[in-house]
Parts: sequence; C-alpha cells; structure tokens
Amino acid sequence: MTTRITIATTATVVIATAATIYAQPNYTIVDTGQDQFYNNTAQLQNPPQPGQPFHGQDAQHIGNQPSYRDQHDGTVLDLNTNLIWQKSPDFKNLRTWAEAQDYADTLNLAGHSDWRVPTIKELYSLIDFRGSSFDRIPYIDTHAFDFEYPDPDSGLRDMDSQFWTSTVYVGTTMNNDPTAFGVNFADGRIKGYPKDIGPNGEPFARFVRCVRGRTDYGQNQFVDNNDGTITARATNLQWLKNDSGSTKNWQQALAYAENLDASGHDDWRLPNAKELQSIIDYNRAPDATDPAKRGPAIDPIFNLTDNESYFWSSTTHLDGPSPDVAVYLCVGQAWGYMGNPGNGQWMNVHGAGAQRSDPKAGNPADYPYGRGPQGDDIRIYNYVRLVRSVGPALEVQPNPLRAGGQALCSVSHAKPNAKTFLAYTTKGIGGTFIPDLHISIDLRQPKQAGHVKQTDSQGQTSWLIPIPPNTAGLDVALQAVQFDGKTNVIFTKVVQ
Repeated sequence: MTTRITIATTATVVIATAATIYAQPNYTIVDTGQDQFYNNTAQLQNPPQPGQPFHGQDAQHIGNQPSYRDQHDGTVLDLNTNLIWQKSPDFKNLRTWAEAQDYADTLNLAGHSDWRVPTIKELYSLIDFRGSSFDRIPYIDTHAFDFEYPDPDSGLRDMDSQFWTSTVYVGTTMNNDPTAFGVNFADGRIKGYPKDIGPNGEPFARFVRCVRGRTDYGQNQFVDNNDGTITARATNLQWLKNDSGSTKNWQQALAYAENLDASGHDDWRLPNAKELQSIIDYNRAPDATDPAKRGPAIDPIFNLTDNESYFWSSTTHLDGPSPDVAVYLCVGQAWGYMGNPGNGQWMNVHGAGAQRSDPKAGNPADYPYGRGPQGDDIRIYNYVRLVRSVGPALEVQPNPLRAGGQALCSVSHAKPNAKTFLAYTTKGIGGTFIPDLHISIDLRQPKQAGHVKQTDSQGQTSWLIPIPPNTAGLDVALQAVQFDGKTNVIFTKVVQ
C-alpha cells in the first residue's frame, strides 16, 4: 500500500508504505520565527557568509517553522507539538496563579473540560521572536492566536502582558516570595512572578491561556556519548558537554561556534533561544528550598564553569529602536539591583531559568546598578554552550546557487531505504501541513525538485538539480522530506 500526495499543483509525490516511517522527535522545538539578520546595531541586508562577522546567527539555521490550524471552535492546534490551545484567553479578568489553575480546571471549551495551565516549556513553544516591543508587535503569531495589550485605564502597561504557567519556581525571588514562571508576549521574556502578593502589597494577577492534549511535551532524554557530547534524544540535538570555559560578547560567541572543531565535528553552532531553553531544568535552582534540587538550572550531565552563569543564544531580541541586544538564558539566579543606586541590593529577581537579554557589545561597568524596572544584571560577556543537529540533514553545494549551473543536494542521517523527495520554494519559510504525511513541511507553497529517491542503507541520497539561467536574484529554500520525517531547511540565493 502506498500514499499518494500532492504538495503543489505541479508535483505529485509517491511516498513509501508505513514501514518506512521515520520517527520524529517527541519534543519538537518550534523555530523562533526570526528571519532577518543583524549585527550589533542594525539589520543586515544580506546574510553573513561563512568567515564573515555575525555568521551563524538564528535566521541562518531554519528549524521547525511555526504552523497552526484554527479548529474554528475557539481552539488552535499546533501542528508541530500537537498541543491544542485556547485561541482567545479571557482578556477582561486578571487572575492570581491559584485563580488561573481554578479557571483552567473549570473551563469547558470546544466540548472539552480537560484544560490546564501550560508548563513553561509548553507556553514558551508559542513565543515568536519576530515580535518587537518597540514597534508594538506581540511575540506570538497573531494570525493564529488572539492577543490584546492590557487596558491602559486599568493602570497596567503594555509590558504587563505576562501569562501564567503551571511551573512553580523551586526557590524564591525578591523578598523570599513564592514564585511561578510566566511568559511575557509583549516583551519576549520568561520571568518568575509572585504567586500570591505583588510588590505593591496587592494580589499579583495576570493572564492565562489554557492548553490541552499531550502532557509529555518538554521532557528531555539525555545520553552521555563519552566523547565530550550529550545527545538530547527527544529533540535530535547534540550538545557539547563542556561550556566555553570563558565568557564572550555576542559576536565573539558566534565566531567561537563557527571556528570550533570538537568531538570530531565542525558544524557546531550557537543555539537559538528555544533550543537553549529546551535544556533548562526547572526542577533545579541554586537557591532551591529543597536541598535535593539545589544546583544550576540544567541537568547535572552537563559541565559548568560557573554555577551562576548566563548563556548566550543566537537570537536577537528586538526590544528597542535598534537590534543591539540578544537573548540569554539563566542557569544561575536571575540577578537584579533593587533600590536606589548605592543604597539598594542585588537579589534574585526573576529566578534561575529566566530568559532575558543583554547588550551584544559594550562595557558591563557602564551598568553598575543593572537596567530596567528590576535592575536586570547586565553582563554582556556570557558563557556559550554549542549545539548541532543530529537528525536528517540536507547540504547544498554550491551555496549560493549559480544561475545556469547545477546544485548538488545531499541528504544524510535520514531513514535508511526510504522514499525521499526534495522540496523547494521561492515563496519563503512557513509551515505547510501535509495531512497524509502527518508532517508540516517548513516551506511555503513547496514544489518538488527532481525525482523521488530512495535512501541507501546509511540513510543517504542526493540530487543534481539544474538551476535555470534566468533565476539570478531569487531566494530559494530547500528541504528533503520522508514519510513523517524531514531535514533542516537550506535557505540560499541564486547569483549570476
């Protein structure tokens, strides 16, 4: 039995039987959505090439593109994670953390009553780093989900758009406040917030977007390969066991990743914000009240130079008039300076596991009392932990493509002896769900390139694709796909 599927008006693809299924990771990391390139202060017109400054940043590594289906019953299905979300939260009523749990327990929506408050890993899967607090663009796909900024008459600011999670911080923040994590879709951050009483002495209340479905999302499976690497089986990512050993600014972190040859591999990269967050362990913290949970917010399988470290991501945080800050994750406590300059004190303001941002360059001494309402600790020089993909991989040579020439498109580490096709588009990145394949291809309006091929016993195959002579200037994205399995996306350009 075969499955026949049309992915574009010009291409019909025959996919192999169910025996050729390639198992997808059960912790699918949804891409950040970031599709532009930046240096320390400005957007770049062209992607940095290998060897150039700022090469290897977020937009140059295309992951599982956000892809959602409106169920037309008040819910949205995430086609990557298979989680079902409340499309439109209650924006009229703020709730404390306990009230948010009660609200979810009693919610009956779309004929279902098994709604719950999402975990921090679940809720963060929705964050979209095409958002910009400066331009008032939410950090969530507003084509799929309803979003409203707080009513200014309520006394709240735009930045008070925090959404509760069910994840309770294992330590305390501020003045020993019991704390739970939330995601702010107005300013693109994870922080810990008071579960009970806020800084003004009143109950701290925010929004909640409920979820239902699978309950295992965000659970990792780490394996020490005894070669200096750790494989996260649930995400098909391989990490270096050791960090960089010294701190670096953002440009230096990108260069470190590009130039490193370690454990027999030279394709290491700086992880994007969501990849990095995937290895944060929210059951651990340096200030955990339970001694058994006391330690940095990362699995002990990883080595750390500093238990109070922050780690750079490759993701630029559009949090001001210029793209001069990038995202970091705290495995140590998220410090901030509270009080008047010189008379305040440093304290754990947001909790280990928080996601904030640092200037990409500069002098930390210029921020002796931090920055922002909670005096966020500004370090600028942060640690680096590198990652590489270990699932099916696509390589294209030459890159960029040459008009009138040929492109060698090679697949490796895919399902052996399985039908495989090469898809391409000039329409850009964006999930296209193929129901018969039970997969979302990360291309918009994909078409088939070349013939269907079968991988060999090592999971390899290739195509030699002619590039038409009149295509110079086109942007092209390519991805190889099997039944229920896909490679990375190669985003390239055709030059003369």
